[in-house]
Amino acid sequence: MKTTTNFKILIPSLYLLIFMFSCKNEVKPTDPSTTEVQTAVPAKQGQAFIKDDVSRPNVLQIAMQSPDHTTLVAAVQAAGLENALVNAGPLMVFAPTNEAFDALPEGTVENLLKPENKEMLASILKHHVTPGNYSKEFLKKFKKLGQADDQNVLVEVKGDDVYVGGARIIASIPAGNGIVHVVDKVILPPSKEN
Repeated sequence: MKTTTNFKILIPSLYLLIFMFSCKNEVKPTDPSTTEVQTAVPAKQGQAFIKDDVSRPNVLQIAMQSPDHTTLVAAVQAAGLENALVNAGPLMVFAPTNEAFDALPEGTVENLLKPENKEMLASILKHHVTPGNYSKEFLKKFKKLGQADDQNVLVEVKGDDVYVGGARIIASIPAGNGIVHVVDKVILPPSKEN
């Protein structure tokens, strides 16, 4: 009797499963002459574009919020390095001001921002990034730093001032993933110096 009861329950369950799997979504054909082709602009993707109003700003967000670093932000975006600057780090970014970029020979920035120069621009920007999170005071203990482009920059102390690759640190801002040292000069890799 017990097998008959189980069998009576099993049969309706099987019918229900068969019914559910036999239902299909009906797709109506469209007239190709009336179909619009939509071109989607790729959305900005990656960690750099996640909104977070609670955590301490990362090094990219600090630069983006600074009116003195609009050229740097434009360069980072042109080089496609946004996501690299929001990694967990710690990262030490030496951030040239707009005035530092303006001091480059005329036309240099405009030329670097061209799509065909993306690789060169990325190389120059990576020369401004060091793994670590060191204060200006602690940097006085270094003679050189290894940059993200696998090249070194010299660290010099002149009085209370610290120079990295010839650029003077004029301010330091702690970030959620490191520190931003504002510098008064663009630090060019040796192969890019004029």
